[in-house]
Parts: sequence; C-alpha cells; structure tokens
Amino acid sequence: MSNTLSSNNYNIVRYPSSDNKSLKAWNSADEYILEYLGKNVISIESATIYNDRFGYLSSYLNDYSLRVIVDNKSQEKSIKSNISSNQLEITKVEFITPLDKFKSPVKLAIIKIPKSMELFRLYLNQLTEILDDDSIVICGFMTKYFTTQMLDIANEYFEIVEQSLAWKKSRLLILSKPNQKKSSSIINDIGLNENINIQQYFGVFSAKNIDYATQYLMENLNLLETDNRIMDLASGNGVLAHVINEKRKDCEIHLVDDSFLAIESSKLNVKGENIHFHYSDSLEEFDENSFDLIVSNPPSHFEHETNIEISIDLFNEAKRILKQGGHFQLVASKHLNFKTHLVKIFNEVKITAENSKFIIYECFS
Repeated sequence: MSNTLSSNNYNIVRYPSSDNKSLKAWNSADEYILEYLGKNVISIESATIYNDRFGYLSSYLNDYSLRVIVDNKSQEKSIKSNISSNQLEITKVEFITPLDKFKSPVKLAIIKIPKSMELFRLYLNQLTEILDDDSIVICGFMTKYFTTQMLDIANEYFEIVEQSLAWKKSRLLILSKPNQKKSSSIINDIGLNENINIQQYFGVFSAKNIDYATQYLMENLNLLETDNRIMDLASGNGVLAHVINEKRKDCEIHLVDDSFLAIESSKLNVKGENIHFHYSDSLEEFDENSFDLIVSNPPSHFEHETNIEISIDLFNEAKRILKQGGHFQLVASKHLNFKTHLVKIFNEVKITAENSKFIIYECFS
C-alpha cells in the first residue's frame, strides 16, 4: 500500500500471544480500510472504531482523535500495549463500551465486521443514535466470511450501502445516509425452563438457546456441601451461576468473563448479595488457594479462530486459585482433547460424563 496512513511500519502483536505463527494481529481487511481512507477525501480529524481486536487500526490512525469501542478486556489491553510499544499517544484514545452513550457526534466510523451478526446490529444500533446525514461508516471483512445478513442489517440502518471490489481477499461496505433512528431491542430472551428466562445482550455467545455444552454441564454438576466459594469462569450470560445460586443460596459466587456484554448480561440473570462480577481476562486479582469449586465452559473460538491456548492458560490459573482438595468442573467438545493438557496441570483428572459430542472433566488440585 502506498497511502500515507500506512507509511509507518508499526509492530503490532497479539495479546494474549500465540505460538501459532499463522495467527496474525491483523488481516487484509484492516489494510483495505486504511487504503480506502488514504485514497478518498474523508475528514478523519476523529474516528470511531469498532472491533479492532489487537489495535492495528487504533495504532495506524493514532494521529487522529479516536473513540474505540471495546467489548473485551483483553482487547483493551492489546490496543493499549500496541499503542505504547510503538511510542504512540494513548491519551488520544477514548475507550467506551458498546452500551455507552456517545458524548459527541460521529462523522466517521470504522467497523471490522464481527462474526456475530447480532453484534454487528448492536454496533449500528449504537451508532445511528448520533450519526449525521453526512456521516460515513466503513466496514471491512474477509470475503470468505461474507453473508447476506451483513447487507440486510446494513440496509435496515442506512439508505446507501455500497460494496467495494475485492482486494487481497477482503471487501468493504461503505454505509451512508443513516435512516431515521428507530427504537429496537438489543437483548435476547432465552428460555431456560418453563418458568425462567435468561436474558443476554446481542453479541454474547449462543444467542438463540442455552449452549448445548453448557446444558450438559448443568445436568452433570457435582456440588459438594463444602463448596462455599465458587467461580463461574468464562461465565457468559451467567446461566451456570444462576443454576448454582438457585441450589445454594448460602454460597459466595464469582462470575468472570473477558466480555463486557457477557458480564452485563449476567447481571440481568444472577442477583444477590452473594454474587460478584469481574470483567477480566485473567484471574490475577484472586489469591492462591481461595476457591472450593470452579465451573467452566471454557472458550476455544474467538471470532473465526479456534485457539485453545487461552483455555490452557485459564486452566493453569484455575489450579493456582483452587484450595487444596478443591475441584474444577468443565465441559468441552470431544475433539479438543483437553485431557492431555489437564493431566499436566492437575493432580487428578476424571471424566465424569460424556456423550457423542461433549466430555465433562472434574479436576482436583
């Protein structure tokens, strides 16, 4: 590329880091966005950026005032780390969440289109509250992930939706002339049983039903009388913590998730003075030997990537914070073969249930 926006050669790295050398911190859709901005007469005194997972766009556009929308704590850490390591100005970046109200108008927005089309809808729903008639939204995606839903959702919010030619296996959608603002819900209702609905914001994992792996873990939970301090790790919408809380009102429950939208969703579903929420991508805030039980449907998919390295890091952290004799129950797809990793970390690993798709492991410190 020859545009001035990409003339600097910044070193953008992934956080968390990965041993898989095929996983990069950006793709050609990021480059295409910069190419478009460099070749078109667009005012970019300030920009609003969505889904900049590792900070490529935030770094290359750091000469401008930036509003960066982050859903994941790991994403915020990655962006800050890359901006700092490249000697750029972090003070130029305002971090806000997908649920925040904007304090100033948006003239230019940039979106790396997420895998979740509901999250894409949530982004546009937030944006169109404050777009002007001359505002522009540039959306980048890899061509292999194209779905007609992208166009359907974009057309709901904008009068003009233009699709670029393909470039290095990526494309852009250029959105302009926002439609008149409409009121729409950004929360899904999911039936847990005939009496209870679970709520979650758009973009949180498993939008239409309780994930089947989570259901299987719920059916096979092993709660002991000595389990007084419990963690729901990678808690999502909080359904596991909800089930535990219904059975054990006297226990202390901590929900931990890297996703802001997940934590905010779990606050809709799990209530009580014994409930504690942690928007975090690690367990470093917790002391060693401090939990009786940890339950988890651990993450292995991130956008379009499969990556179990993050899960393995969480397993090591879970071992650190479990009390002596404490136990860790998790569910996983059979093909991930987590047992080969768990036996290297825990003193004892049992398979307590399995079906054609999933395995329940119980690990002891």
